Amino acid sequence: MKDISCKLLVIGAGPGGYVCAIRAGQLGIDTVIVEAGKPGGTCLNIGCIPSKALIHAAEEYEKIAHWAEHQSPLGIATAKPVLDFAKTVAWKDGIVGRLNGGVSGLLKKAHVKVVQGWAKFRDGKTVEVETETGLQVIRAENVVIATGSAPVMLPTLPFGGPVISSAEALSLSEVPDRLVVVGGGYIGLELGTAFAKLGAKVTVVEAQARILPQYDTELTQPVAKRLRQLGVEVLTGAAAAGLDQVNSALVIKTSESKEARLPADKILVTVGRRPVTDGWGLDQLVLDMDGRFIRIDDKCRTSMRGIYAIGDVTGEPMLAHRAMAQGEMVAEIVAGHPRSWDKRTIPAVCFTDPEIVAVGIGPDEAREKGVETKVGIFPFSANGRAMTKLGEQGFVRVVARADNHLVLGVQAVGQGISEMAAAFSLAIEMGARLEDIAGTIHAHPTQGEGFQEAALKALGHGLHI
Repeated sequence: MKDISCKLLVIGAGPGGYVCAIRAGQLGIDTVIVEAGKPGGTCLNIGCIPSKALIHAAEEYEKIAHWAEHQSPLGIATAKPVLDFAKTVAWKDGIVGRLNGGVSGLLKKAHVKVVQGWAKFRDGKTVEVETETGLQVIRAENVVIATGSAPVMLPTLPFGGPVISSAEALSLSEVPDRLVVVGGGYIGLELGTAFAKLGAKVTVVEAQARILPQYDTELTQPVAKRLRQLGVEVLTGAAAAGLDQVNSALVIKTSESKEARLPADKILVTVGRRPVTDGWGLDQLVLDMDGRFIRIDDKCRTSMRGIYAIGDVTGEPMLAHRAMAQGEMVAEIVAGHPRSWDKRTIPAVCFTDPEIVAVGIGPDEAREKGVETKVGIFPFSANGRAMTKLGEQGFVRVVARADNHLVLGVQAVGQGISEMAAAFSLAIEMGARLEDIAGTIHAHPTQGEGFQEAALKALGHGLHI
């Protein structure tokens, strides 16, 4: 097989990798991308997209099931729904398939050469790829490592049999009667909530003192309340100790060192993700590391000239939109454009019920940094649009400097609040002050009014509270 030479080689066609390759192609850079699986990576194939499809299906099913058992204030009467989970999964797979095709089409449109197979470094400029038709050697002036991440496996609960990762959870053939989720972070709670709505008896086991520890308590309280309403049992301060195969149960140890068994048909382990640094020849390179992650600077450059790294393999926050932004930037740097990396306005979204959005810093972090702040909170219980959607749970919170009112962070929890993430990020990115948000006319009636009202509250003259 003839060797390939190119200006830019991208290893991994996940969100960061394919965006990098597409942008490079648009800029006229001779680009090759290598991917062992389907284009789109974890996010498109076994993560963000299929999980949101499942979450939406679960929401629709739960609404009908709820009103079949309880009298609806909307005056809607309905029969108990029947779930054909195979059709649900097929619908989810159809969405993934269309997006796979879309990414492939965009790469082709940008004149990016796609090599299917597993890449491995020979040296800093040469990669060999095991393809179906033989060994392909690629030589590149610049290389982008975008190998992503994989679920963390607990030594006491290796994957297999009833113990599954998020990938397997999204491909189950039926809804398990009893599901135990190990890990109360965003992945575990998103999927756990969805399966609870689909009819599973769900128990969440979290080693720390509370769920969603990456968010402050004020944001997570509405989520905890909703979990209770859905019948989800949450056990905090409890650790998974192993599998009791005889009794089909998860063995846990509580903070009091007591042992208990939780019957389970499936045990979903969601205790984090690890960077994929094995199998592609890291030992052939001399890269500085931050633990298991590849160390990068504000331009995503590694310690080796001409080698960049983007996305989950470079550490937190391990988010698809972070990887995309990095990929676009690196492509422009290779094309000679002046670019740098600023992560202050990366939104973190948790698709629980209700959803959580956090951008910038919260009140606790500001306090730790010694910054005096003004904080404004507006509850959705006072928002007309939220009330008409039965979505009164939650609020919008704005955090700004006390001296000049510069907005430092925006956090919110509420029904469908993920769609406000861009507005929150834009405000911080553009250097908005409380007066800018308060003075911007927000359409009525919308949940977005909560953003303006929170700013008004921080200024001391909230109108609707």
